[in-house]
Amino acid sequence: MTGLDRIASILATWFGCGRVPRAPGTAGTLGALPLYFAVAPGGPLAVLAAALITAAVGVWAGGRVARVSGTHDPQRVCIDEVAGVLVTLASAPRTWLGVAVAVVLFRLLDVLKPWPARPAERLPGGLGIVVDDLVAGGWGAAALLLGRRLAGI
Repeated sequence: MTGLDRIASILATWFGCGRVPRAPGTAGTLGALPLYFAVAPGGPLAVLAAALITAAVGVWAGGRVARVSGTHDPQRVCIDEVAGVLVTLASAPRTWLGVAVAVVLFRLLDVLKPWPARPAERLPGGLGIVVDDLVAGGWGAAALLLGRRLAGI
């Protein structure tokens, strides 16, 4: 394993969140919260910028870890959940309830894989690892915006 492989592994597992024995995707989602709270004062565009930067890093790091491990989408890679939940969080009210709803909604959508998330998983390399979570995050953001409009979430 090269130095770049180690760096990719650290980033892809979101500093070890993906190495928890159960529910590494949930651990990665929760591991995104410090980044969210750091950038949220800058507003939704700052959160989206963090999501896009994380996604770009995730494509590289996740793809590298997948290639080294010989698997298409290693379970320990969770930087994709970080990027995806940040997309959903960009639409959430900056309250504990808003954050909690965004996290739960994202995890639900990440598991259900609404269209076009499932086809996105078939993209090559790191793109297939990350894009499906961005799609789930986008659906989560849309649902939150609709909920905020209709029900005042």
